[in-house]
Amino acid sequence: MPTNTLPGRETHEQPATGPASTDRRRILGLGRTPHGRQARAAWILAAPFLALFLAFMLLPVVWSLVMSLTDTQSADLRTPLNVSFIGFDNYVRLFEDEQFRHALRNTAVFVLVGLPLTLAAGLAAAVLLNRGIRRFRAVFRVGFYLPVITSVVAVAVVWKTLLEPRAGLVNTVLAWFGIDGPAWLADTRFALPVMILMAVWRNLGTVMIIMLAGLQSVPQSLMEAAELDGAGAWQRFWRVTFPLLRPALLLTAVTTGIGYLQFFDEPFVMTDGGPLDSTLSATMYAYKQFGNGNYDVASAAGYVVFVLIIALTVLQFRVLRDKD
Repeated sequence: MPTNTLPGRETHEQPATGPASTDRRRILGLGRTPHGRQARAAWILAAPFLALFLAFMLLPVVWSLVMSLTDTQSADLRTPLNVSFIGFDNYVRLFEDEQFRHALRNTAVFVLVGLPLTLAAGLAAAVLLNRGIRRFRAVFRVGFYLPVITSVVAVAVVWKTLLEPRAGLVNTVLAWFGIDGPAWLADTRFALPVMILMAVWRNLGTVMIIMLAGLQSVPQSLMEAAELDGAGAWQRFWRVTFPLLRPALLLTAVTTGIGYLQFFDEPFVMTDGGPLDSTLSATMYAYKQFGNGNYDVASAAGYVVFVLIIALTVLQFRVLRDKD
């Protein structure tokens, strides 16, 4: 119906509504929701970290993969376009190198022996702190966890001093009992076991803390019900407690296994990979190749370790994950 207006009065149009108006408001930026503003603010705040991650993490990782497929040497840094693509030749060279195969064997021994020992020692310490030790529990927690927060270089230097063949505390104590202690770090029979023992001692604190949290989350009602059914202490632990510790066990196994596959600091500080490469690890081999200017072989060795980490992690998830 026509609308009557008074003379001299201007008519004001009512704002339009409908899909066309909504599209126009979206184009003009007038229809921004609080969720959209929060998303933009989040991206703005994350932009500095993303820039650093791309520049110093993602780009080097991708570039090292490219180098592992080329013949890049230290002399090629000024002329990176002159390198040649050689495919998987560097990986073939790696597995033909006896020194690299020896480093892989050392790494495998370190993981296969050190990882179960660390998990077992950490779980045993957690059980003792949870049930066996009541007084001074906080003191024991700090004592077990202190090596974790201590610099690995400082720990390695202290252990190296303790294991000195003549003036070290270990051989001095052995001499009190008429035992002639060996040169621990200069003997191929003892150097790698010493590294494993030190790694277990240093890392069991992390396993203990996580396992202790898992033990304290076990419902007491389940333990009481199992005890009423006639289950002994070992049966209650194996049938009730241990299955409930699977998530904690999986977490500690994955993180500790990844760290052990990359073990580097201990042999670097204490033995430099010796004696006779008995403590040479795969990551230390890559480091030495990089220092010699063989960037292609060093990158390939790094990606071999990366594949081993993925394989070990997948295996641990298959074995330790909750079946339910």
